[in-house]
Amino acid sequence: GIIIIDEEHDSSYKQDSPSPRYNARDVAIMRAKFEKANILLSSATPSLESYYNAQKSKYEYLNLPFRFGKASYPKVQIVDLIEENEESGKISTVISGLLLDKIEQKLKMGEQILLIQNRRGYSPVISCVYCSYTPNCKSCDVSLTYYKWNNSLKCHYCGYTEDIPNECPSCKCKEFSDEGFGTEQIEESLGQLFPDYVTKRLDYDTTRRKHAYQKIISDFEQGRIDILVGTQMVTKGLDFDNVSLVGILNADSMFNFPDFRSYERTYQMLCQVSGRAGRYEKKGKVFLQTFQNENEIFKFIKDYDYESMYENQKIERKKFKYPPFVKLIKITFKNRNFQLVNESSQWFYNVLYQNYKGTILGPVFPYISKIRNLFQKQLLIKIDSNFNQIQTKKIIKKVESSFRAISRFRSTKLSFDVDPY
Repeated sequence: GIIIIDEEHDSSYKQDSPSPRYNARDVAIMRAKFEKANILLSSATPSLESYYNAQKSKYEYLNLPFRFGKASYPKVQIVDLIEENEESGKISTVISGLLLDKIEQKLKMGEQILLIQNRRGYSPVISCVYCSYTPNCKSCDVSLTYYKWNNSLKCHYCGYTEDIPNECPSCKCKEFSDEGFGTEQIEESLGQLFPDYVTKRLDYDTTRRKHAYQKIISDFEQGRIDILVGTQMVTKGLDFDNVSLVGILNADSMFNFPDFRSYERTYQMLCQVSGRAGRYEKKGKVFLQTFQNENEIFKFIKDYDYESMYENQKIERKKFKYPPFVKLIKITFKNRNFQLVNESSQWFYNVLYQNYKGTILGPVFPYISKIRNLFQKQLLIKIDSNFNQIQTKKIIKKVESSFRAISRFRSTKLSFDVDPY
């Protein structure tokens, strides 16, 4: 009779690999339609598509303007790292002096702290101090992440690992420097700064063993952990009654990303994690560290102004033809041969362009162009409201059949993703 999709905006509802590729929220909406059942989509930060449907009266909109019980929204403070570095004369990119002072103050009061850094490992990149050589994965087009605990380098895409080289293979220099910071480095730094308190991290690396996730969460709930450092895993609706301080250590990395949803997802993630502070009668405080203090996204977050964020993004999405105003289909071509992936994707584009009069972007290499020794290229098809979706699908299927009939292209793997990202 009823289906409930909690945190309906969450990107983990979307399965993009392997096939079948679908969004569980959208599947639930269709299931409810088939069953003639009610469906409830709930979120403090709805997806733009869902909110757009509510504004168009396609969905009934129910607004809850207050937090549960006596809890009030935590105050969000923007920490301008450029300004702080100029004042202190130091280059601080990990934890600002202001945030460190607040952490110390809260610890003395017996309260807990939650710190967010959406990068695992000790450092995302290491490089030679002399020639800037950077170790890369042998199978993927990415740099290797440095893990200090076992002195290794690891690829987060294929799992390839190698030891730290004794010397640079390019110039024979024996010194490497790490650039950027991950959860492991933050945990180590806080352990040195606050040795009398317990600091733990919650990320994919610390929760791989059975029951490890539940153990860390349980220890934090029961006060056995004073500072919890985590990735976006800690934004998933957890409820801690003694957390009064939340720090987002690198907010910029969340929206400086080649994805039309990056602003929307940054707002959602930062508002969700802000909601972990002051969930009961204690007044919560949130610190957002950034080098881009003037960016409008921070004003929306600071004011918890979803409406303005929505209107801002709606204008951009309409102007550049993105959902909810168009439907998207992403076609990905994969091949071990660089030349073949170029040829096959270009052939598909040329034939599709002759038959489909809508917008086609590409073929282009994605943000990461090679994973597990497979080169990738992508086409993005935009289907405007004045195009028939069923007819468009028939055109794509027809081009696909012709493509698969060409023996030279049979080694190219083809995948289709409707409503990607």
